Amino acid sequence: MENRAHALMAGLFVICLGAAALVVAKWFKGDAIDYHHYQVITSESVTGLNLQASVYYRGVNIGKVNRIYFDPENGQQIIIDIAIDGNIKLPENSYAQLGYQGITGLAYLQLRNDAHISPEALSEGAYIPMRPSLLDEVTGHGQNILNNVNELIIQLHQLLNDDNQAQVSSILRNIEKVTRSFDGIANNLQPSLESFTHLTREASSLVGHLDDLLAEINQSMQKVNEQGGIIDSLTTTTQEMATTIPELRKVSNGLIRNSQSLDRILHQLEENPQMLLFGRPPSLPGPGEDGFVAPSGKTR
Repeated sequence: MENRAHALMAGLFVICLGAAALVVAKWFKGDAIDYHHYQVITSESVTGLNLQASVYYRGVNIGKVNRIYFDPENGQQIIIDIAIDGNIKLPENSYAQLGYQGITGLAYLQLRNDAHISPEALSEGAYIPMRPSLLDEVTGHGQNILNNVNELIIQLHQLLNDDNQAQVSSILRNIEKVTRSFDGIANNLQPSLESFTHLTREASSLVGHLDDLLAEINQSMQKVNEQGGIIDSLTTTTQEMATTIPELRKVSNGLIRNSQSLDRILHQLEENPQMLLFGRPPSLPGPGEDGFVAPSGKTR
């Protein structure tokens, strides 16, 4: 009986230990996540990218790298298997880039999408293209930059040969001579500039006097235009003259008639001066009147 009791206790201990191990394993494993698998394809180098490297989408850790291998059908391409949280729906226009963690050189995958987010979701197992990162582009163009710098140095060396240096020195000497000539011209122009300054001052004074003169003329014009001024008096005189002219015409017509009558009287006096003593002689009787005498005619 005692042996059976020890066996029972041992069996219970093993069962409890196994259950505890399962609980601890589940606790360490955490919540179960349903992963979706995708494949990233690239023909560029993936230096620094290791297994279990993190996969980020817009800065959020959503998965990990499971496998990195060469494409069996195309040895120039590298295929990266990634596992993504199944709750994350990647747009159809997503692409991948390598990112680097500080100066450690360790890389991770960064999933991005174009500015226009595709409404269609990426199906599980689909291929995601990889684009070069900024560092990869700089590294790829580094050799071209060095070649261009080398060509620039060679051209500068050819430009600064002995002949060109002599020509540059001659140009600099000519520039120095021209500068000195300009200094002499500036010194000669200094009196002219002073005279021009004096002329400018006099012109400014003349403008001030003209302003005063214009102000006086303005005042005079205001006085002329005031009621009772010269313009008003001229207007009144003009109206009076317009009224007087018809009277003057009547007087002048009377004078003309009187002058004509006086001319006739003087003419009559000239022909018959005794009119002054005896008066105007009676007029001769006309035809049909008493005392009419017909003038004698000439007989043939």
